[in-house]
Amino acid sequence: MSSFEDLVEIVATLRGENGCPWDKAQNPESMRPYILEEAHEVLDAIDGGDSEQIKKELGDLLFQIVLLAQMKSEEGIFDVHDICRTIADKMVSRHPHVFDPQHVSKDNEGSIEAWEARKSKERGNKSSMMDGIPKGLPSLLRAHRVGEKVSGIGFDWPNLDGVRDKLQEELDELDEAIHSKNPDEINAEYGDVLLSVANMGRFLSTDPETALRMANERFAARFRHVESLAKERGLSLHAMNIQELEHLWQDAKKHLEERSSTRSSTQGTP
Repeated sequence: MSSFEDLVEIVATLRGENGCPWDKAQNPESMRPYILEEAHEVLDAIDGGDSEQIKKELGDLLFQIVLLAQMKSEEGIFDVHDICRTIADKMVSRHPHVFDPQHVSKDNEGSIEAWEARKSKERGNKSSMMDGIPKGLPSLLRAHRVGEKVSGIGFDWPNLDGVRDKLQEELDELDEAIHSKNPDEINAEYGDVLLSVANMGRFLSTDPETALRMANERFAARFRHVESLAKERGLSLHAMNIQELEHLWQDAKKHLEERSSTRSSTQGTP
């Protein structure tokens, strides 16, 4: 079995009378953590650059989607084919410059501004632009999406320098809040600093959530190497002062960079 229809049939069987007790016991609410987990595993696979792993994790995520669609199908609300039709219609509608032969293309047809304009036309006056951003997104990613949304109507800085100036302004205000020792002001101004940093990612063509996730991985890998070096040298991290820890940190950084350089050279050898 290999087709999409086969997967749909398998999921229906799992939910059927003689199906799997676990699958039959699930509902949309209970699926929330599994969908989130599988989505993050797809991201991890993408970061790892392993195509086979990406294929596997995409399959796991697709299973969750089909399973959730099956639940709604059992309620007579919609099925997986309705989902496919809905997203297909939406993509055709959102890309008239690609699918409509009568459409007169403009230079910015593929821009975020044009995309948001078409979405706004679909919404009419029924909702806010902010309604399309899930509240459950990680805060850094949500900040990035908020910036993208409002940039679609031109509410944005003209260039990177404008964002940097705003970041400095927010850092100055955070310093004032710290000086005031007011916890509410500190929290608010620190949040504004993070929001500015997230917006900077758009001008650098860098997703802040991905950048921070990769920075976390680099830090974790380096700290694991710090622990390894300390063990090799018979040192106790708990007994070391900050200068000794920093020296060990720099050693770990150097070792990892040399290892990465050696690996790159080896991969480039015919």
